[in-house]
Amino acid sequence: MKKVYLLFTDTGTLLSRMINLCTKSTLNHASIAFDSSLTEVYSFGRKHPYNPWIGGFVRENLRTPFFSHSKCAIYQLSISDDTYYVLKQRIEKMEAETDQYRYNLLGLFGVLLNLEWQREHAYFCSEFVVTILKEAGIYVDEKPACLVKPQDLKEWKALELIYHGDLPVYLEHHGGYQVKIPLWKRIYS
Repeated sequence: MKKVYLLFTDTGTLLSRMINLCTKSTLNHASIAFDSSLTEVYSFGRKHPYNPWIGGFVRENLRTPFFSHSKCAIYQLSISDDTYYVLKQRIEKMEAETDQYRYNLLGLFGVLLNLEWQREHAYFCSEFVVTILKEAGIYVDEKPACLVKPQDLKEWKALELIYHGDLPVYLEHHGGYQVKIPLWKRIYS
């Protein structure tokens, strides 16, 4: 058996706060990771951390200043070795064809209005995670991927919550990476 991890984050940016208001929830960014140290993390999001308008398929580096104040929830999912390799191959194919993919900003409006708005080679974060999990035969749900919100994924019974809290604190304790955490967080954590 292998494990993959679903990561839900809230960076605290203006866009993140606006999405939180619309969804009446937090931790509205979904990613998939292939290791518990979160060094191999994929999603659909910002191509450049400080520019929310250019998005697409990304390998996320959680150890950058952009994520230094992020809150997160990390869930673990046990899958077969074969399924794990199917997911890895799908991600590798997408990485090789990164320029063909774009962020499905219009799809976010579809979710808000509960209207299916699927676009070829375009995804938002949870749509991407659900799509590759469905393609691998892991996530079975009648709801179209373009309508699945991060909250829906967090409620999936197959997932096991392994961490909830500050992302930099998790990273400091998992994977051997030293992340700069403000002194006040070290004192009061």
